[in-house]
Amino acid sequence: MRAYDREDLQFQLWDVAGLSDVIAKTDLDRETVNGILDTADQIAADFFLPIGREIDEQEPAFIDGRAVLPDVVKPAVDAYVDAGFIAAGFSPEHGGMGLPETVHQAAAFVFAASNVSLSGYGFLTVGAGRLIQSFGTEEQKRTWLAPMVEGRFFGTMCLSEPQAGSSLSDITTRAEPMDDGRYRISGRKMWISGGEHGLSENIVHLVLAKIPGGPPGVKGISLFIVPKLRIDGSRNDVVLAGLNHKMGYRATTNCALNFGDSGECSGELLGEPHMGLSYMFQMMNEARIGVGMGATALGQAGYQASLAYARERPQGRAPGSKDPTARQVAIIEHADVRRLLLAQKASVEPALALAILCATLVDRERQGDCTVGSLLGMLTPIAKSWASEFCLEANKHAIQVLGGAGYTRDYPVERYYRDNRLNPIHEGTHGIQGMDLLGRKVLIDGGAGFAAVTAAIREDIASAGESDLAEPLEQAVRRLEQVTRHLAGQVSENPDKGLANATLYLDCFGHVVMGWMWLRITLAAIRVAARDGDSDFLRGKHQAARYFYQRELVRTQGWSQTLMSDEASAYDMQDGWY
Repeated sequence: MRAYDREDLQFQLWDVAGLSDVIAKTDLDRETVNGILDTADQIAADFFLPIGREIDEQEPAFIDGRAVLPDVVKPAVDAYVDAGFIAAGFSPEHGGMGLPETVHQAAAFVFAASNVSLSGYGFLTVGAGRLIQSFGTEEQKRTWLAPMVEGRFFGTMCLSEPQAGSSLSDITTRAEPMDDGRYRISGRKMWISGGEHGLSENIVHLVLAKIPGGPPGVKGISLFIVPKLRIDGSRNDVVLAGLNHKMGYRATTNCALNFGDSGECSGELLGEPHMGLSYMFQMMNEARIGVGMGATALGQAGYQASLAYARERPQGRAPGSKDPTARQVAIIEHADVRRLLLAQKASVEPALALAILCATLVDRERQGDCTVGSLLGMLTPIAKSWASEFCLEANKHAIQVLGGAGYTRDYPVERYYRDNRLNPIHEGTHGIQGMDLLGRKVLIDGGAGFAAVTAAIREDIASAGESDLAEPLEQAVRRLEQVTRHLAGQVSENPDKGLANATLYLDCFGHVVMGWMWLRITLAAIRVAARDGDSDFLRGKHQAARYFYQRELVRTQGWSQTLMSDEASAYDMQDGWY
């Protein structure tokens, strides 16, 4: 059994997102794209899915200064690398396959649903490699990027420090200039995923550090290439200080790294001095779409597992049945179980639609469309955070469907929940995404990004004809516009107080966007039904959309009232009152 719904993925790519338009400017066709996804599906089924429980139960071990993983991890990662999935997203001039981001993300969805902690190594390497591709010298690209594209070297990003966390202005890692043009790196980094392992020939760390004498705060941060092994093969002074023992995502090592304890850690400046944070934002923005896709994949995996269980598990009888000797019914016949399944479907499928939409916007931007940047910028924090929050909720519902069995390790749904719990935290917490959305993105360029979102939503509303979803969505957009104008004024007057409810604003905004995604999905379902005939698959789209509008989109009414009232209970709370 697959951990995801292939029919839905196909529908989302071709009928909702219009992948044909994206690949029209490439050498790809539908058959080739489906062949790529078939390959991903086969590797996931043969290598990723079967070892999920084993690598969850056998955590990486810290032995003699090394991170030791279960033996089954490397063959699975090697199969992924050998099939070219790290090379997929890089340009051909650097040895990559040059696949559109939409195709790359669709394959990533397959792997994340099947085993998210294994897919993390490719995710990190692609992100680091793209920074070198964008900002590195030709020599750096030959030396570091080429073997990363080949999958011989893996990559990391080293931002956080024990004392700094998300507050990057407080990092203390230093980069002292050396006579040969390199820099001597010294400092400690924490929470470094993939920071040490034996899965590749080398690990290329991208490290944020400050050059002495530079500007204070974030303006003085630079970015450095710091390899585990130097060009000559000697060991750089990068030491694994320990492993963090995690709730989930266990096969992706998470490390505390010490740089330069012996004064011998060397690195190369990537790009210009003091531009490190702006460079890293490219990686983080790409990563946020990927995190949203991963959260969605885990929600999908939980949904598929609980749906299969509900169809097979007999228990109880219909409430109206008076015969205790009657045959038991499958639990999917119970209305509350159907509610739990429908709640999962109503969250997972629009989250996937948004992640794919963002990927298509990335492709359009790369193909020269300069009109989509504002829309993409506004949707990125929602694609990351809404999926991380509400697909995690879907995983909770999956456990509930299985009942006590779901709480045991005999079934994978509890692992999906634990794995997904990371996603509201990394690549910018849920709260940070809310503050970024309200405090920066809705304000820049005179609100151009927000206007781009509402215009895109209204374009689909206009094309919806007499759909019963059109008017409720229009009302939700109007409420969101009113709330946004109000809060933007509050943020301008008093940023501290104005941002106190930024997380609730993010949830409210996200629900409106997901209402939009459900409109897009149902419009696509209508087109497919007109072309191919109606089906249970398509009827399910309409029913899940109704559920979302009647159970979820209506929540934005109460949220909007709270946001308009300047409710300040959290802001006014004092430390001692707790």
